[in-house]
Amino acid sequence: MHLLGIDTGGTFTDFVYFDGRTLRAHKVLSTPEAPQRAILQGIADLGLDTRDLVLIHGSTVATNAVLEGKGVRTAYIANRGLGDVLTIGRQARRELYDLQPQPVSPPVEVELCLETGGRLAYDGTILESLDEQALAVLIEQLEKSRPRAVAINLLYSFVDDCFERAIEAALPQGMFVSRSSKVLSEHREYERGIATWLNSYVGPIMQGYLNGLRDQLPGASVKVMQSHGGTIDAAPAGGHAVQLLLSGPAGGLMGARHVAAASGHRRLLTFDMGGTSTDVALIDGDIRLTSEGKVADYPVAVPMVDLHTIGAGGGSIARVDAGGLLKVGPESASADPGPACYGRGGIEPTVTDANLVLGRLPAQVSLGGYMKLDEAAARSSLSTLAERLNMDVETAAQGVIRLANEHMAQALRVISVRRGLDPRDYVLVSFGGAGGLHVCDLAEALGVTQALVPVHAGVLSALGMLIAPQGRQLSQTLNVSLRACTDSEIEARFEKLAATGVAELEGDGVTDIARDYSLDLRYEGQSSTLRIGWRGIARCERDFHQRHRQRFGHALEMPIELVNIRAGLRAAGSPPAMPRLAEGKPAAPIARLRVVGLSAPAPLYERQALCVNQQLVGPLLISETSATTWVTGGWRAKVDEVGNLLLEQA
Repeated sequence: MHLLGIDTGGTFTDFVYFDGRTLRAHKVLSTPEAPQRAILQGIADLGLDTRDLVLIHGSTVATNAVLEGKGVRTAYIANRGLGDVLTIGRQARRELYDLQPQPVSPPVEVELCLETGGRLAYDGTILESLDEQALAVLIEQLEKSRPRAVAINLLYSFVDDCFERAIEAALPQGMFVSRSSKVLSEHREYERGIATWLNSYVGPIMQGYLNGLRDQLPGASVKVMQSHGGTIDAAPAGGHAVQLLLSGPAGGLMGARHVAAASGHRRLLTFDMGGTSTDVALIDGDIRLTSEGKVADYPVAVPMVDLHTIGAGGGSIARVDAGGLLKVGPESASADPGPACYGRGGIEPTVTDANLVLGRLPAQVSLGGYMKLDEAAARSSLSTLAERLNMDVETAAQGVIRLANEHMAQALRVISVRRGLDPRDYVLVSFGGAGGLHVCDLAEALGVTQALVPVHAGVLSALGMLIAPQGRQLSQTLNVSLRACTDSEIEARFEKLAATGVAELEGDGVTDIARDYSLDLRYEGQSSTLRIGWRGIARCERDFHQRHRQRFGHALEMPIELVNIRAGLRAAGSPPAMPRLAEGKPAAPIARLRVVGLSAPAPLYERQALCVNQQLVGPLLISETSATTWVTGGWRAKVDEVGNLLLEQA
């Protein structure tokens, strides 16, 4: 089997090709206006025949459509009196002390918020029926408003979805339709409504993009990474568009867990530093999922990888504000024109330009194996910044790096220290095109003494696509006392919930399916929940008390409420094993370069030339096609059997 993982990022589109024996990595500049162009270019560059090729794609198409407000015209159908639920939201202000906030446009225009009958009580009792006349009125309203997609969100549809199904059946053929009972069968009207609306808002765009991509790749089997770390065939993926919003970052975490496990590490702090942003996460054996994610200030309550994103990447722009303070990000130079050193017309100073000026990014290295760096352009972009700060260019560049590092260190504290976890108990895993340039500095800022730069770190998200199994995540709200249930009753609920996902996976050709069941629990009277793996009611109670004590510092002698049940389904089996490095002689440095702050030149090594168990003592630079690693003084690096760089404070 020939596998090709593709991650479309804001600056680069990354490729990892596996032919069953060896891995090949490649990068091309992204083409945001038409992402498929970069994909087709990369496939051509690699010289691949699409016949018998399995392509797993991490896409930003859905995410960008939401961020840029470029989804399709979508009607929102609710029960009478509830058409403005998405507009009202949670009534939370973005800035607590801003007394004159700027008005925010509602997700759905007033004329597209439609109301109808079919109202249930909390126990499924019919309070208002849905008759043929109500359906006829609804169809007439849709004909007048002429939406391209429809989102249906009726009260308590997670208890009984008969009215949502009746509306869907009455709608014109060919219209893109999302039902809340299918998208997110959980309580909380607003969050369920937003998820359903987002699914319809970007679904037709994602559907059209994937269909077009499949047409341009004859013979290839195309799959798409979902936000929870499982893949789905491209054909039905458009109907699950809201599940694709964290497609790329999910691939990165899958890749990080896989390559770190090959080195014997399971407790990880990860940071994925690309050109536009940095994603940080914590992995403790399994990748954590959350239902409290956000995209463009919209709550996205479908299961997705639990990560924290900040606007600090290699392309983050440095500037001086009106008060004379240095700022870095969140604005980015993106792929076009990119940092000044790319030589594509960019003039704003960026983090990448600062690394180049300091010598941490060698000027003779070609990004992606083909893009030469323009050191003069980088220095010119930073000189304007240095003048405003009244300092020399090198000092200004050091300030840019220190500030970017502090942004990322703070993000790593958010997902560790703020959750009652000590980052020193974890290995810091760095990936993304720019991650290796900052890994040692971030480890020191957090007190972490071990770090890992994976093999193919610059394209690790694309590598993660290769090892991700096909999967589904399903959930349903119950809202019952845990003690009122029995183990057999809950297990029967799990089996009924999983049936739909099992049928879909079997339809995709998956015969061996692994199941992971969990519960969302809370003390009665609480609003937030903790996710606990299913091991029987008695064990879940103990685990919940323990997790609550760890997270919040206390446990209570109160009844526990079972809010949601969750079923995670995935294709069983082992992912492709990481190729082992061949034995060889220790590599010598290919050059010695000036690095600002060092009294002597630093050696530069080619990563592909390093042999198993070779040890190097910093300060030094290690270059590869897709990334560069800067090992600071006081750190040593060792190459393991699969090619990972294990970093440790000397």
